[in-house]
Amino acid sequence: MTSQDESLDALVNQVIHGDREALATLFAHHRERLWRIVNFRLDQRLIGRVDADDILQEAYLDAEKRIEHFLQDSPESFFIWLRLIVNQTLIDVHRRHLGTQARDASRDRPIHGTWSSSSTSFSLSHHLLGHLTSPSQAALRAELSEQLNLALEGMGDIDREVLALRHFEELSNSETAQVLGLSEQAASLRYVRALGRLRKVLEAIPGFRDRLN
Repeated sequence: MTSQDESLDALVNQVIHGDREALATLFAHHRERLWRIVNFRLDQRLIGRVDADDILQEAYLDAEKRIEHFLQDSPESFFIWLRLIVNQTLIDVHRRHLGTQARDASRDRPIHGTWSSSSTSFSLSHHLLGHLTSPSQAALRAELSEQLNLALEGMGDIDREVLALRHFEELSNSETAQVLGLSEQAASLRYVRALGRLRKVLEAIPGFRDRLN
């Protein structure tokens, strides 16, 4: 264990005893990773309407309120606990701004670490097609997005989540295993298999790779 790990563990212990300054320090330490999660999961209809920093601030305030329940939530790690709170905040934001248009918000259960299959598919599709942004590419993007969404929906829920967690949220294999309730070996195998399936999905879409090169 490195000295940094020991320092972080000491801060977590302080949080367990209700130290809000320690919470602020740990939140700042993980902020970049949490921002990445917000950027990946935020519904694209809210871009320009909702600021990622505001979502993180709301999540931090919620973490302060829930600090006494940290041990009761039984997180595998402090970062995973913060991730759960950020996910819940995101769903609340979606409900407030999109209402009944929110992507299956009522079925999302971030406290258990997962999103609904459709919301993950939309997020994956958007980021896989992320660089098709010019007006001249709008029709192409819409066409490919529809095909890609359908293909991703045909993958297993766990495979989609493994891809989202490892490739876009950039969680470690250990963290991915914790979120999904898998062994580390199972999570690693799932990731390799999911990458293979994604490759087949992309190859099955006519001209996908040529158009994205």
